[in-house]
Amino acid sequence: MNTRFNLSSLAAVMAASAVTILSACGSKGDASAAAGAAPALAVETITPGSIELETVFPSTIKGKTDIEVRPMVSGNITAVHVDEGQRVHKGQALFTIDQVPYQAAVDQAQASVNVASTAVQTAQISYDSNKALFDKNIISAHALQISANQLAQAKAQLAQAQAGLVNAQKNLSYTQVIAPSDGIVGTIPLRVGALASPSGLALTTVSDNSQVYAYFSLNEKQILDLTDGGASTLEAAIAAMPEVKLRLANGTVFPNPGKVATVSGVIDASTGSATVRALFSNNNNMLRSGSTGSVIMPMNQTDVIIVPQKATFEVQDRKFVYTVDADNVLHSTPIEVLGIQDGRNYVVTSGLNQGDRIVVEGVGVKARDGITITPVDAAAQQQNKQ
Repeated sequence: MNTRFNLSSLAAVMAASAVTILSACGSKGDASAAAGAAPALAVETITPGSIELETVFPSTIKGKTDIEVRPMVSGNITAVHVDEGQRVHKGQALFTIDQVPYQAAVDQAQASVNVASTAVQTAQISYDSNKALFDKNIISAHALQISANQLAQAKAQLAQAQAGLVNAQKNLSYTQVIAPSDGIVGTIPLRVGALASPSGLALTTVSDNSQVYAYFSLNEKQILDLTDGGASTLEAAIAAMPEVKLRLANGTVFPNPGKVATVSGVIDASTGSATVRALFSNNNNMLRSGSTGSVIMPMNQTDVIIVPQKATFEVQDRKFVYTVDADNVLHSTPIEVLGIQDGRNYVVTSGLNQGDRIVVEGVGVKARDGITITPVDAAAQQQNKQ
């Protein structure tokens, strides 16, 4: 009885072990099958599209006019009529220079005119008298000619005195220094009591900031690209350029758009670039001469191949994407892209064609060259997420 029981028990144990082993083998087989499954990755089919790119150029801002105000005469400043940062109008008084010596010069010149005028009257009387005597054959022609010469000399001296008076009056007017244009007053380095002179420091600068110029540079290649390699004129290219924006030093974008106005006709040999000027309306007086910023020039690209940056990877400074063939096998494919981008996408110039499929997720993680994948439509996947 004991022997039969033990044999039965042993058989049961062996049967249970066999079931356990078979179950374990089955589990491993299932795991292996799962591990060998093709990963599901989002795939996008290449179709031409449009994109707006931006090129950023460092720029310097200047007022439409920045006019240095210098005195036309020398003298001590007796009055300063404006303050720094004040808006002024053309012809408004800015400074007064000591007028006393210039007023004295005017008075002296006026006296000289009076003397010369009297001399002319005297010479005229003498000539008229001698003319009457000559007509009666009382004096010779020589005597008459002398009186005529004296009259001409007196008139010349009067004209000279009158010119001196005009010059003295002009110098007196220069003692009132006025604004040459509408604008904003800059720094005032000299104050009341300081000596001002035409060869000395400028009294201030008046900047017309109703409009401002943003100056930036384009290299020779960019200028050639503007004209399509010379197919069109630079003037026509400038006229066709879109409006530009101005990013200020604090990162904000100036609210008023601008327009490229001119491109310098000379390329600097040392820098290989030409100066470009964009004009912005500054009706809120936000911008000041001497400020800095960046001109943002839009560039619309149409009917181009666009790929997300996340779909690319780099090897030795070359960009690649994973293309998907008809058998859903991945191939690393080199591409060339434009040098400018919007931070999210690249414009592909070579390496891809319309209808190609590329992987747009898992690059550098799941996607590898030569593996087979289960493609998932990227557009449909994005719609499902929304």
